Amino acid sequence: MADEPRTIKKILIANRGEIAVRVMRACRDLGIQSVAVFSEADSAAYHVRMADEAYPIGPAPSNKSYLVMENVIEAAKLSGADAVHPGYGFLSENASFARRCEEEGIIFIGPKPDTITALGDKVEARRLAIDAGLPVVPGTELTDNDPKAALDFATEIGFPVLIKAAAGGGGKGMRVVESPELFEESLQSASNEALNAFGNGTVFVEKYLLKPRHVEIQIMADHHGNVVHLNERECSIQRRHQKVIEESPSPIMTPELRERMGNAAIAIAKKAGYVNAGTCEFLVDQNLDFYFLEVNTRLQVEHPVTEMITGLDLVREQIWIAEGREMRIKQEDVGVHGHALECRIYAEDPEEGFAPSTGRLKHYRLPQGPGVRVDSGVVIFSEIPIYYDPMIAKLAVWGRTREEAIARTQRALQEYRISGVKTTIGFHRVVLDHPKFIEGDMSTGFLGEHYPDNNYRVKDPETAEMAAIGVAIDKFVRDRKVLVSPDGQPQFRSVRWKDYHRRAKLTTTFGGNK
Repeated sequence: MADEPRTIKKILIANRGEIAVRVMRACRDLGIQSVAVFSEADSAAYHVRMADEAYPIGPAPSNKSYLVMENVIEAAKLSGADAVHPGYGFLSENASFARRCEEEGIIFIGPKPDTITALGDKVEARRLAIDAGLPVVPGTELTDNDPKAALDFATEIGFPVLIKAAAGGGGKGMRVVESPELFEESLQSASNEALNAFGNGTVFVEKYLLKPRHVEIQIMADHHGNVVHLNERECSIQRRHQKVIEESPSPIMTPELRERMGNAAIAIAKKAGYVNAGTCEFLVDQNLDFYFLEVNTRLQVEHPVTEMITGLDLVREQIWIAEGREMRIKQEDVGVHGHALECRIYAEDPEEGFAPSTGRLKHYRLPQGPGVRVDSGVVIFSEIPIYYDPMIAKLAVWGRTREEAIARTQRALQEYRISGVKTTIGFHRVVLDHPKFIEGDMSTGFLGEHYPDNNYRVKDPETAEMAAIGVAIDKFVRDRKVLVSPDGQPQFRSVRWKDYHRRAKLTTTFGGNK
């Protein structure tokens, strides 16, 4: 029996950047006060300025600030927040943090601690999936990481195989192994990486599907036993096992396949006693057979595309459910209206293996127009620090058809202007222009298959010209130094603007991303 509803009046967002801003906007729509937390590196960050209140929680490194649950709990108590929204990353899938919130009488806007524990462990989640009747890829847990036993199993199911961390995600502790000769070394490195990232070196070995697609189902569940799915998202464009472009609906989806995958996601949610927002992830092979991958017990980065095609505010629904109310969404009311794409704009250099690029944003102009949405945690002159994920913003675009959505996204990317750091804007323009992407023919290996040399350079006169102007302005201002004459009057050293512009054009070659 569910408890009586409890109205939330103040929410602490245990996160930073664009997701903190996103949650604050939902709070403002609902008349709920928002509380920010910040590290020393984020004292002037946009999410701090946007919140109604803000509290420091420690030094810049996340393991001394955003990951220190007692600091976050203390901030919640000091502020009088009656709920905590964890966003994604950091403490969002930490069962101990959810339990500490409960112990302090603070509503955790997410699943119950036991559910997070069960679904956060890939091995236990797999058992739940099998019990719920979901198809799974052949695989096994390696509790002692015995190389011989692991190799015997890998040989039995056939190479290539995938080694991945039993706990955690985001591509950490994950290796694709093509042959027996490379297995033992890959097993050890994956286990070490998993231990360093999650404090747990246990890994899982499973059959690696050739050219699979990554398709996930958004679910919502309340305390009254109601569970619905909100359609699928195609997330196959990935770098280092991390998503970079998402869309909904999936280009391969049929009504029959959507119903089967949606029912599968609902089945495991009910089996796990799920509450609030979550995502059931699947791999889909070339025969349109799907296999359970994992459940993310939080709001996903790519949730805007689901919001765009359903018309729902997922954060608002999360808060409603967390208050203990019966969900307002009925399965028969969930439709598919148009098509949406999301591009994750990172401060990275795609041509250098997506190496992070840190610095201050000297120029920051957002795209606008019909169907365009930008979830951003920065403004002009914001600093991109070295301590956190380098995502600057998410560009989400809606169109009546997939073709219109792609065209609008390309237009929006052309309008986007950022200088001071390298970004993935040009990368997105190149990928969205690829014939195979336009056809909807993709897999999780798309980037490695079509861009093995990381050549994502945009050859576009207009954006190159804008880039050159940005570089020239920066150098012009820096060189235009004030000199003091003998009579004490300030003098500016004479410089010729056209010379700077000409030199910049000769040395700048990028697609709106430096």
